[in-house]
Amino acid sequence: MANHKSAMKRNRQNVVRRERNRSNRSRLKTLYRRIDEAIVANSPEQARQALQNAVPMIAKAVNQGVLHRNTAARKISRLTRRVNAFAQNS
Repeated sequence: MANHKSAMKRNRQNVVRRERNRSNRSRLKTLYRRIDEAIVANSPEQARQALQNAVPMIAKAVNQGVLHRNTAARKISRLTRRVNAFAQNS
């Protein structure tokens, strides 16, 4: 338990940031899941739309410090490749 005033404030800030990061990570997982669901449902147009919604949110997560820049680039690249391959085969 924090005993100093500055440590108590730091503790409060950490709680707020942890909740914010948790919410943002959950939102990202939902976006990934929507792309997967569109692919399983055999809907290339829906998959493209889900990807278009996901890419800016992933980039925003980088700016918010939730994801590392390279992690975001890797996820965007893999999702894009997956959607494009699926759309081509459909």
